[in-house]
Amino acid sequence: MSTPHVKKRAASRIVLVALLSVAALYFLLPVYWLLVASTKSGADLFGTFGLWFSDPRWLHNMANVFSYGDGMFWSWTANSLLYAGVGGVLATLLACAAGYALAVYRFRGRETVFKGVLAGVLLPSTTLALPMYLLFSKVGLADSYWAVLIPSMVSPFGVYLCRIYAEAAVPAEMLEAARVDGAGEWRIFGTLVLRTMTPALVTVFLFQFVGIWNNYFLPLVMLSDDRKYPITLGLTTWQSAAERNPELYQLTVGGAFLSILPLAAAMLVLQRYWRSGLTQGSVKG
Repeated sequence: MSTPHVKKRAASRIVLVALLSVAALYFLLPVYWLLVASTKSGADLFGTFGLWFSDPRWLHNMANVFSYGDGMFWSWTANSLLYAGVGGVLATLLACAAGYALAVYRFRGRETVFKGVLAGVLLPSTTLALPMYLLFSKVGLADSYWAVLIPSMVSPFGVYLCRIYAEAAVPAEMLEAARVDGAGEWRIFGTLVLRTMTPALVTVFLFQFVGIWNNYFLPLVMLSDDRKYPITLGLTTWQSAAERNPELYQLTVGGAFLSILPLAAAMLVLQRYWRSGLTQGSVKG
């Protein structure tokens, strides 16, 4: 291999590493600032350099976050776990069933249904919040956990991804062999398809979990009882009241840092399935 070619590849690699380092710094800097700010007192939060520690008191601050308002943050955390956990799991299962059916079964109007799913991917969720609120008000579900859970169970992008993955990863020969052995369609789906599509399901769950956890507008429209708020909406109420009660500035920062920990944990635990899903979807077909 010629020396100029080697130098060119080395230079390209250096540029790539530099760009990736800048991107990593861009995304990690706000997290680092939250970590530093969550250790400071209310006075130090505004009176010291934002990117370095000053008289750290992290455990004391976190205790204040959890005890303020009779433990309101605990309720918000439980609500977020309910909405994101249950909603994410149900949305993943429904998306898998729909995507598998669109990929395997032949029926009239299949492509029309799939185009409708694609339209749902392109439609901003905020445009549906007000119509959904009016609908839930009519049936008496407004200001209830169901008002946030039911919309969270629908994932058009998950249906799209599961269909694409099922077409590539679920062999027709395996399905035919299972049918010959006497397995019903539900048993095939529950034992073979779910196992085969695990990487895609984890990917859909991660996207849905993060999306529901960070969702602010839907709970804002649907809920009026602050005990049913998720963390995102609850922290916004603290921030809005911070001008009258400056103590809430520090509580909001501490709560924001705690709110990203479940997301980080989910990504770290499930990332190996996520990577394998992307890789398998790219090489099979």
